[in-house]
Amino acid sequence: MKRFYCDCGSQVFFENNNCVNCNTRLGFDPQSLEIRAVCEVSDGLYRVNGGGEFRFCGNGELFDVCNWLRPANSTHPLCTACQFNRVIPNQELPQNRSRWRALEVGKKRLFFTLMQLKLPLVDGWRDPENGLLLDFVEDGRSRADIFPESFLSTGYLGGVITINVLEADDAARTAAREEMNENYRTVLGHLRHESGHYYWSRLNPDPKTRSEFSNQFGDESRDYGQALDAYYASGPSQNWRQFYISAYASAHPAEDWAESWGHYLHIYDALDTAASQELIAVSPAQMDIAQRIDVWRDLSITLNEMNRSVGLGDAYPFVINKHVARKLAFVDSIICSLQALP
Repeated sequence: MKRFYCDCGSQVFFENNNCVNCNTRLGFDPQSLEIRAVCEVSDGLYRVNGGGEFRFCGNGELFDVCNWLRPANSTHPLCTACQFNRVIPNQELPQNRSRWRALEVGKKRLFFTLMQLKLPLVDGWRDPENGLLLDFVEDGRSRADIFPESFLSTGYLGGVITINVLEADDAARTAAREEMNENYRTVLGHLRHESGHYYWSRLNPDPKTRSEFSNQFGDESRDYGQALDAYYASGPSQNWRQFYISAYASAHPAEDWAESWGHYLHIYDALDTAASQELIAVSPAQMDIAQRIDVWRDLSITLNEMNRSVGLGDAYPFVINKHVARKLAFVDSIICSLQALP
C-alpha cells in the first residue's frame, strides 16, 4: 500500500475518515487512487483543494463502513467498490456493523491492488456474464432463529464471491483456523484467494494456457467434490511442503491456483508497502516476477524475525521454493493476459 497524506502534511491511512492532526474529513478517490482531504460546501457535497466535487458512498454516510468517494454527478448512491455488493450482513444484529466494516476494509484493499495491477474490474449488475459480485452471508451460528442453515462456506461460484460474515469475527475466525489446522486465516486472504477463482474463469483460457496450467498445478478436471472430501478426511500428504504454498493448495489444482494467485497479491501489496516506507529501493511495478520473489524472500524473513522479537507469530509463515516460484511466475503471465481484456 502506498503512503497517503492529508493536505496539512500529516501521513494518513487508507481506512481513515479524518486526519487526526487537523480533523479534516478524508475520503478515498478510486479514480486517482489517492486519499483526498475534502470540505463540505453544501449538504452532502464536498470539494477538494484545487477543484473537483464529490459525495461520499451511501454505505459510509448511513452505516459508517466505507470512506470511498463518488463523483458529485453520480446517480448511483454507492461508490464503485460498494456497487459490487449483492448481499450485506443483517444490520438488525448489533455486532454485524463492525463485522461488515472489517469485510469492507479487506474488500477495499483487494480492489486497490487489482486497480494498481490494471485488472478488469466490473460489477455483475452491469455485466452479468463477466462481472463480479460479493455476498457477505450468515448462517445459524450467527442467529439460528433467522438463519436456519447451520453452516455456509466461504467460496466462489458463477461470478459471486461468498464470504461468511463470521470470518470478520476474531474469535470465530481463530476457532476456524485452529479447527482447520491453518497457520494463517484473514478476511483479506480469503478475498484474494477467491478473486483468483473469479479471474481464472474471467480469462476463459485457451487450450495452450490450460495445458500450461496443467503442467504447473495438475489436471483441473479432477472431481472437485471428491478431492476436497479426501483432503478434509485425510489431510494433505506428508510432503506437501515440497510442492505447494499451503496445505490447502494440495487439495485440488483449482485451489492450488487460487492459493498461488492470493499469495501473488499478498507479495505485490507487501512489496508496494515496503517501497513506500523506503524499506526496499524500488516498487514491485519496477521488478519482474523473479526479482519480486527474491526481494520478498529476504523481506519476509525480516518481518518474521521482527514479529518474533515482540512475541508474535510469523507475519508470513510460508516458504516459496522453486516449485511455488514457477507457479507464481505462471500467475504473473496470466495477469499480463488479463490486463489486455476490455
